[in-house]
Amino acid sequence: MSTCKIKKGDTVKVIAGREIGKEGKVLSVDAKNGKVVVEGINKVTKHEKPSAKNPNGGIVESEAALDISNVVYLLKGKQPTRIGFKVEKDENGKVVKKNRIAKKTGEVID
Repeated sequence: MSTCKIKKGDTVKVIAGREIGKEGKVLSVDAKNGKVVVEGINKVTKHEKPSAKNPNGGIVESEAALDISNVVYLLKGKQPTRIGFKVEKDENGKVVKKNRIAKKTGEVID
């Protein structure tokens, strides 16, 4: 798989699936499998046995992973945009920095 363009902490919008149109912050990214976990999106319930961490057990709600292709980055938390990369090189042609840029505005994200 190519370089993962979505990172932990980014604000994203769901563009496909049953949670379409919802927005949230990325909690984790699994680049190898192409999955992201978004805060408050794709909630699932699990039945857990009592343990030291959860002495009572019971039904626990948590976020499940979404496919990375089903989310789009939100620039400044409101404008959906695709992400590209811009590589800065020194005079010898050696790579100095690789920045993520917004395709819509050309603005450097980080």
